[in-house]
Amino acid sequence: MNRCPTTRSAGPIGLVARAWLAGLALVCWGAALPAAAQLQPAPGVTRPFPASALRGILSFSSAVQATVNGQPVRVAPGMRLFNPQNQLVMVHSVLGQSLRVNYLLEAGTGMLHSAWILTEEEAALPRKGSNAVITNITSGSDAKSK
Repeated sequence: MNRCPTTRSAGPIGLVARAWLAGLALVCWGAALPAAAQLQPAPGVTRPFPASALRGILSFSSAVQATVNGQPVRVAPGMRLFNPQNQLVMVHSVLGQSLRVNYLLEAGTGMLHSAWILTEEEAALPRKGSNAVITNITSGSDAKSK
């Protein structure tokens, strides 16, 4: 009965070399695709937005404060921001940018609940919200004569 291995094992240096080569192969494989191909949504696929979603320009000033169409809004805990490929985007990566989005506000709190960054094709489709009336009160020069 032989309890000792008859062949030499790779040892710790051999394992590190194999892991390094595997990582290098993955990096080279990912770099083979052009960046434009990695960022484009699938052709002919439209995302199903909720019927209550509104359209607007969203800008984050911090992780908890944003503006939608120039109006300040608080960001709900657990707010989800999706890119055109429907992947989650971290809010800190888009701070200060103006994004054309479809968005949902929580009914009870008025906080920003979800937002979807739009492609040019999606932005061209009509959607309620971009020209929404904020108030029905008019005064002075805002009043239109009939």
